[in-house]
Amino acid sequence: MNQKIKILMIDDHPMIIEGYQNTLQFTKKESQILEIDIANNCDEAIAFMDKSVERQIPYNVLFVDISLPPSTDGLMTSGEDLASYARKILPKAKIIILTMFNESFRIHNIIKTIDPEGFLIKSDLTSSELASAFQAVLNNPPFYSGTVNSFIRKAITSDIVIDEKNRRILHLLSQGVKTKNLASHLDLSLSAIEKRKKQLRDIFEVQDGQDETLVSIARNKGFV
Repeated sequence: MNQKIKILMIDDHPMIIEGYQNTLQFTKKESQILEIDIANNCDEAIAFMDKSVERQIPYNVLFVDISLPPSTDGLMTSGEDLASYARKILPKAKIIILTMFNESFRIHNIIKTIDPEGFLIKSDLTSSELASAFQAVLNNPPFYSGTVNSFIRKAITSDIVIDEKNRRILHLLSQGVKTKNLASHLDLSLSAIEKRKKQLRDIFEVQDGQDETLVSIARNKGFV
């Protein structure tokens, strides 16, 4: 019996989309019929998703690139926003995240907020892995690529527990944001940020009190 699978691929690089399409078409099972729509930006993706709901022909699988130009109304600024939107209007759709980002904070945040059925880091990606991920997501999700699994293992095996705001502080420091400017990125006062940074230095046993050392140790432990 044939299985019709409706797919939306969202990426602003046409050559990448073409590669995904060819891989899936060449490696799909004989019984699978793939119907693939392509969106190159947030506006097109929203239009496709809304139309699928309106016609009551929802997508089965969404491939979502994280780095996308924002929508014209500014409400959608990335693939993360699109994936969150898809979760609301297409609750049964399986979401596969694809990204060049490999920072621990971003990976942790995407897993927590979106909980994707597939999570692939583009630098890990091969045709065979994409094919395996697609079939696994259809039949036995989730499927995470090597880099994602590595960060998850580090987080699980570590006895260090830090909350979301502290993770955010570490991420911003790793991006070169100075302490005096952290308050503009966080809903915290400068004194509260200083207290949290002291906690982090204690947790990671930073001896010299330097932000660079804190970030380096946190990165080695998979928190950045």
